Amino acid sequence: MENKIKVVLVDDHDVVRRGLSSYLNITSDIVIVGEASNGQEAIEVCEKMQPDVVLMDLVMPVKDGIEATKEILTQFPATKIIALTSFKEADMVQDVMHEGALGYLLKNVSGKELANAVRSVYRGEPALAPEITRDFVMGIQKPRTGDDLTEREMEVLKLLVEGLSNPEIADRLVISRSTARAHVSNILAKLEVSNRAEAVALALRKRLVK
Repeated sequence: MENKIKVVLVDDHDVVRRGLSSYLNITSDIVIVGEASNGQEAIEVCEKMQPDVVLMDLVMPVKDGIEATKEILTQFPATKIIALTSFKEADMVQDVMHEGALGYLLKNVSGKELANAVRSVYRGEPALAPEITRDFVMGIQKPRTGDDLTEREMEVLKLLVEGLSNPEIADRLVISRSTARAHVSNILAKLEVSNRAEAVALALRKRLVK
């Protein structure tokens, strides 16, 4: 055990965890020390087992993988995290890497590729799926959603999420109604949505506000 790479598997589907476990259990240098079915459980398992590497699903109940990645690396910065998901959306890649994940693989990865990725991140080297390496590593990606919002626009967006109207936003921020309306228009344009409801939905989905 002392000479093996300790791994925790995090996925809300039992069959996926069993598959990952079968891939890795046949290796001589990797051992599964814990499993979790959501982000909150992942944090608790990491507190107990202190793994070297976490294979982290991103879309899970209770707490998603991106938030769990952030909390785990805050508490255990030496832990390495590989995001393992069915999704290739650029925003997800950028979000989880922004929080400190060192790898990002798709769930169609082979057992050999998975084991090699675990070894790579354990050594501190990134491990990215070939499908996304070109876009991410070479920098051919769009800015993260919401990065170009100003501080005032973020304030307005938070009030939109609270359900305030333009006049109410103006009153809250002590600005004119026309200024409030202009801020809302700028937010819709920058988020590339057509109305307030879409802006709110996007802000919550991308965790631009809490």
